[in-house]
Amino acid sequence: MRTWKGLHIEAEGSGISEPLSYQVNLLGTLLGHVIREQAGEPIFNLVETLRSRLKSGEDGYDAVRRRIGELSMDELFWLIRSYTAFFNLVNEAERQEIIRINHEAEVSETPDSPRSESIMDAVHRLKDRGLSVDGVLDLIGDMDIQPTLTAHPTEARRGSILYKQKQIAALLSRIPLKGELSPWEKDRIFTRIYHEIGLLMTTDDIRGERLQVLDEVDNVLYYCKNAIWETVPRIYHDLRNALKVYYDQVPDMQPFLRYRSWIGGDRDGNPFVTPEVTRQALRAYRETALRNYRDAVVKLWQELSPSDLRVKVSEELLASIQADAAFVSLDQHQLTRYRHEPYRLKLRYMQERIERLLREPDAATYTADAFEEDLLILKRSLETSGLGDIGAYGLLSDLIIRARVFGFHLASLDIRQHSRIHEQAVEELLHLGGVTDRYSDLGEAEKIALLEAELLNPRPLAGCFSDFSDNTENVLGAMAVMREAMERDSGSIGSYIISMTHGVSDMLEAILLAKEANLWRLRDGKVESAVDVVPLFETISDLERAGGLMEDLFNSRVYKKHLAGRGNFQEIMLGYSDSNKDGGFWTANWALQEGHEHLSSVCRKYDIRFRLFHGRGGSVGRGGGRANQAIFSMPPESRNGKLRFTEQGEIISFRYAQNRIARRHLEQIVNAILQTVHETQCDPGCSPVMTNMMTELSRHSMKAYRELIDNPDFWEWYKQLTPIEFIGRLPIASRPVSRKAARDVEFDDLRAIPWVFAWTQTRYSLPGWYGMGTAFSQVIAADPENLSLLREMWETWSFFRTVLDNAQLEMARARLEIAAHYNRLSQSDFHEKIVEDFEQAREVVLKITGQKELLDNHPVIQKSIHLRNPYTDVLNLVQVELLRRWKEAPEAEHGALRHAVFLSINGISAAMQSTG
Repeated sequence: MRTWKGLHIEAEGSGISEPLSYQVNLLGTLLGHVIREQAGEPIFNLVETLRSRLKSGEDGYDAVRRRIGELSMDELFWLIRSYTAFFNLVNEAERQEIIRINHEAEVSETPDSPRSESIMDAVHRLKDRGLSVDGVLDLIGDMDIQPTLTAHPTEARRGSILYKQKQIAALLSRIPLKGELSPWEKDRIFTRIYHEIGLLMTTDDIRGERLQVLDEVDNVLYYCKNAIWETVPRIYHDLRNALKVYYDQVPDMQPFLRYRSWIGGDRDGNPFVTPEVTRQALRAYRETALRNYRDAVVKLWQELSPSDLRVKVSEELLASIQADAAFVSLDQHQLTRYRHEPYRLKLRYMQERIERLLREPDAATYTADAFEEDLLILKRSLETSGLGDIGAYGLLSDLIIRARVFGFHLASLDIRQHSRIHEQAVEELLHLGGVTDRYSDLGEAEKIALLEAELLNPRPLAGCFSDFSDNTENVLGAMAVMREAMERDSGSIGSYIISMTHGVSDMLEAILLAKEANLWRLRDGKVESAVDVVPLFETISDLERAGGLMEDLFNSRVYKKHLAGRGNFQEIMLGYSDSNKDGGFWTANWALQEGHEHLSSVCRKYDIRFRLFHGRGGSVGRGGGRANQAIFSMPPESRNGKLRFTEQGEIISFRYAQNRIARRHLEQIVNAILQTVHETQCDPGCSPVMTNMMTELSRHSMKAYRELIDNPDFWEWYKQLTPIEFIGRLPIASRPVSRKAARDVEFDDLRAIPWVFAWTQTRYSLPGWYGMGTAFSQVIAADPENLSLLREMWETWSFFRTVLDNAQLEMARARLEIAAHYNRLSQSDFHEKIVEDFEQAREVVLKITGQKELLDNHPVIQKSIHLRNPYTDVLNLVQVELLRRWKEAPEAEHGALRHAVFLSINGISAAMQSTG
């Protein structure tokens, strides 16, 4: 048996379990062996020496930095590859730990003590609150949960790396906790992991070219057709099982969980999302769904073998088979062979109908509704055959749920465009229609009056014109694709979202364009509209004005008709990314919380059914954090059971790479929604004293943040010390990081994702906390009694606690002693200003929470950060050295340096488990 020796990783200590410690040690040992074999003993010793030196404390920073400065490019490459591989492996071990903990909790749960944050736990709590089964079913009926997958550039890893991580995860899952493996089995698994690590170390981390939009579609389809496809029925069954346990009821539930996607439809700032690309994306979603259904029908065919010689079969099923024969021809051999197996015969007809759709992608000869009805015919016939349980559980039940959730479109595609693009297109159409040549110069009231008049006018503006500008051609072309898709499958298109909605005219402009594309029409005084038009409020000022804007919109004579045509339903999106970039962490969170409350209140005032759509990113600086805690923190006015939220980049790969983690993620969300549907009880956060305190903190925080970023020297300093130029060139997504070239980008042009990405790389993590130190210190200095109020807010207000917890997570992940080395690339006083705010924030957070150190209340995360820091520190110091060399090297040497910086960005992303 092979003896494994090499890199030893210490993972002992509070917060780290024995199984996780074992797996980290195992992976580290095998990685060390690979490094020795591929790079030699000197490189292995270098890897060990540098991290050991930094582990002893920050006194080693300068010595390690000097040593790194002496290394050749080849040695630097090996350092980056070694540490990056280590983090990719440790991340998989931590996922296995999550799975293990959840599994142990599930094994030990009982009806009296269900697993925390599970669906069983939620129904148990509702039962304890005295809700009847009808009351619970009413809550379920009001639930509408729609995770929305986006392609924003936050997944730095190549698909090849993700695949190898998946293989290693599968092998780790086969290692039992109690040592039941034989020596031969253990050696075989270890050897296979060793081989996968060897392949991981020899696989390029960086893509050869930038992803295309359809590549992004293919990437997300991997998760849709695997983990999401497999997990969604499990969530529905979990809820049915909970109702059976606590209420002895097993109802037939309509969908409360569906998926949306932006990938292939989000054209805001992405010139590569053309109408033809959107058409191809829609086809890819549809074909993936159909292939999954075809495979599922084949599996069901293998299962449903009852013979009509042994069981009674419903007349409905027999009539359905006879009707199928009029449209679908099966060969005589099949008809003869399955003449006494009607279930299999029916499934053969269904399979052939799906095959026909795959051969003719644009056909509508078989619809999702017809497919669902065929499945229900099978289910009802099984009940007639005395086999009802087979239809209620198992493959058929799963397939019915999937048909209801995924349709033939898999995930409804949203279309998003910037309001400025709409204004330009409308201006052109109004000019061609002879209405006005100065639309963009009009005031808001004049624009609204003109737009309403045109919407009430039945004639089109474009008429016979077909020679439009590229901008107008693209807008109308995208809407034509939407119309084609919805004619084939009404569920294929989701909402039409307007970025940077500043006024009522922005909404009416989109509707006028929809009218031109025949997606919206006024007939006999009533509106017929095929799509929901959704405003997106992103900046602090837009969030503050959002409630008033929606009230003006609901009073618009034309928009009232539009809402009536859409069942008096309105979706509203709130942007977490740009609001943070605009106003800083604390102000963005408070503006969003107030926005939730004001928008919900306005919708309720006008008796409008509504759904809030949360544009959350992966990092805390862009609204990240635990989704279920965010749900519990929402104001009572917004708790109506209807929720959309974005999931993107590394968040998709983390949550949906493995079925068990996907299930845990979704059950936590359902748990939180079930407990908060129509929960109107006002927590202490409704206290005017507390809300006034939040407003005051927000004011001070934004002032401090804007003073920093508005300093005329700040932007040049940011560009010099962060790898933002390289992030802009990193081939991780189709969408540009800005509307300008990477080296010429200005603050206002830079998107929020790379803004946060660059701060994460430098270990400042500034978007997740900056401004808090100044704000909290000032309110306490103004009145020392405010500290007691802040402690009370921490103890009693879930919103305040969640925001503060998210902030201290980012502060704990920050590493300002490392950031100081980046600051040397462009010396300024900004670093000292940032450190001062950090120290003030840290002191106040510890006073409020009663902790001795940040994250004492989350020891597992705290320990994980401490264990990672020495390795991450080395990667950071390597990146600093590479950036220094880049500034000093002749252009002929930039190729290798650029690639090395790209690799270091990937490595730090893996270490921080976050990009943007």
